[in-house]
Amino acid sequence: MSLRFALLALLRVGPLSGYDLQKQFSESVGHVWHAPDSQIYPELRKMEAEGLVAAEEQPRGERATRRVYHVTDAGDRAFTDWMRTPLAYSRVRDPAHLRAAYLETTTPAAARAFLSAHIAQWQGEIARWEAELSRIDAVENPMLARRIAVTAPQDRDRTIAFKRFAYEGLVERARGEVSWGRRGLHLMDTLVADDGSWAR
Repeated sequence: MSLRFALLALLRVGPLSGYDLQKQFSESVGHVWHAPDSQIYPELRKMEAEGLVAAEEQPRGERATRRVYHVTDAGDRAFTDWMRTPLAYSRVRDPAHLRAAYLETTTPAAARAFLSAHIAQWQGEIARWEAELSRIDAVENPMLARRIAVTAPQDRDRTIAFKRFAYEGLVERARGEVSWGRRGLHLMDTLVADDGSWAR
């Protein structure tokens, strides 16, 4: 269900075509809620059927048209109700930590490779999200710029502050994963013999 609220959050800033919505999604909320393009259009159709969004056909070129979506009053109420409702947390599905619980069943080399790849993955995420923080500070994120443009001047600093707060959390989470991976490599040093096999 969170996908629809991510879409509503984007459309509350202003109407978007499906193509533009996909692009804005990947550059904004897609950092915190991943959804492939193949899920966005079906969800938009469901939201339209439920009256949360409405679509209108607009000319595109001489012969083509495009569907432009906007939030209805019902969609706006659904979003604000969701924002005020306590969040229902899901149980974690984490393949990396699941694998870590059974590293003794593979070779030390494979275990080290897994931990090193985990560290590299999350270091990449840190770089990506720190770059996004710089874009937020400069108001260069396209979706944030759209939000700021329709936000009352007295509310703009708060909008930027909460956007920054969300990405700071992503950076902190990624740093935690890097630290965890490094602790795993240190643990490997205590469990592996000089010949590279598991110590007895």
